Amino acid sequence: MTDATAFARLRAAGFKGAAKRIEDTDLPRIGALIGVGEDELHAIIDVESAGSGFDALGRPKILFEPHVFYRHLGAGAKRDRAVSLGLAYASWGQKPYPKDSYPRLLQALLIDETAALKSASWGMTQILGENFKECGYASPQEMVAAFCEDEDQHLQATILLIKAKGLAGALKAHDWAKVARGWNGPGYAKNKYDIKLRDRFAFWKKIPDTPYNPHAPARQRDPMAAITAPTPAPAPVPAPAPAPGGGLMAAFLSLFTKKA
Repeated sequence: MTDATAFARLRAAGFKGAAKRIEDTDLPRIGALIGVGEDELHAIIDVESAGSGFDALGRPKILFEPHVFYRHLGAGAKRDRAVSLGLAYASWGQKPYPKDSYPRLLQALLIDETAALKSASWGMTQILGENFKECGYASPQEMVAAFCEDEDQHLQATILLIKAKGLAGALKAHDWAKVARGWNGPGYAKNKYDIKLRDRFAFWKKIPDTPYNPHAPARQRDPMAAITAPTPAPAPVPAPAPAPGGGLMAAFLSLFTKKA
């Protein structure tokens, strides 16, 4: 579980962690866990985050959802305050989203940290913080902390959530309407979410996949390094020592050991 003090430091740092990008072999490695390839995952990533889980400042990409915050706050003073600040409203689509959701998130954190983290979509596939349990985390704080560190964590969480939602078979079968409904909600057709998934999959299908060996060590950075590295010169062999006592054998060996 994420230490509260550690998360407080991350929050104070503006949600800037290591921001490590995925490596080429991460996509086929993680996709294999549910029997899909990198093209299917690329499609979801492209539609949700345009291919990257971090913004220009190194923070996880987010979209703060005021209607979700409204739901998580429940009736009371906290919700009333959030509504008065424009941070919460009853239903989706009442107001346009700002370009950067972090100012909204930071305000919402002052009202209720856990509810605020649950009410934002995070990372490469824009997973709502409220799904932290399905993604294998003990709290939304733990999920967000992991997402600040490595896109690999974004993908691992995506696979777990796909399984939890029962969408692995649909994704493997390229049933984009079912995937869209399960991932984006019943209103997916309004923004052609299924069509976007289909088109991005078709785009990546034309590109050769990353060679992947499931038995190779994870995150192998340069598999050719051992082959292309120059062969070291052999160590010099020391000359044999003269036989004790001198004599004919010592004289013979000296022919091979004396310097020119």
